[in-house]
Amino acid sequence: MPEHAMRRPGLLSMLDHDQSDAAIEEAIRDAEAHTSAEIRVFITRHKPDADEAIVLAARHFERLRMTRTPMRNGVLLFVAPASGQLAVAADEAVQFHLGACFKESIHRAAAPHLPQDITRAVIAAIQAAAQPLARRFPRATFDRDDFPNDVLRD
Repeated sequence: MPEHAMRRPGLLSMLDHDQSDAAIEEAIRDAEAHTSAEIRVFITRHKPDADEAIVLAARHFERLRMTRTPMRNGVLLFVAPASGQLAVAADEAVQFHLGACFKESIHRAAAPHLPQDITRAVIAAIQAAAQPLARRFPRATFDRDDFPNDVLRD
């Protein structure tokens, strides 16, 4: 299985969308308080396999214009609850400075919660991303939030 996607079969349990989204958005705000990086979450209703999830993550990353962050440090968590997939798309500065270990650490953090608790898996993934992003791309006084923190869904 590719290093930047994981799949776990089984039943999913999620909080109500509003509660789930609010908890995820709070985790994004907390993470971004310490980094200039931008973190976004896209949850799809489709059931991609691992390889397709990676392709879709990259496609949504481009479509959402996440390559337009000033420091090229955007990160997208692409989540497919129906197939238990989590794929990470990251801009060039994140890939260059943090490498494959960054994506692997995100997957390790989310794995214990997949597929049973997608919300907890996403929050764990955000928290795992936050520390290395803050170390490499610390927040400066002039930083602004380039993207909304809302959870995107199709």
